[in-house]
Amino acid sequence: MSMGLEERVRSAVAALLYATGESQSVLGAVLGVSQAQVSRRQRGTAAWTLADCEAVAAHYGIDVLDLLAGPTEATEALPAPRRRTRGHRTGTRRPTAVGEGA
Repeated sequence: MSMGLEERVRSAVAALLYATGESQSVLGAVLGVSQAQVSRRQRGTAAWTLADCEAVAAHYGIDVLDLLAGPTEATEALPAPRRRTRGHRTGTRRPTAVGEGA
């Protein structure tokens, strides 16, 4: 069974967040909404609008059609400089070693 359009968009957004290491808060700031609103869109309790899709695609430097096509196409279209470096997550605090900063 194939994914519907809404599920493809949610999966593509999740894949892009993972590939770039960005948080939902960062994406929310780009869209002008809260992290909770991004979370609702990702859970499917609120819909991604076409304007949202255009803004997400522009933010990640991909064509909106790649976003709509799903996670594989979206992440393959992601420009290399946008990909996170190993072990680095943007928009979150880096964990400290036990005893550091105490």
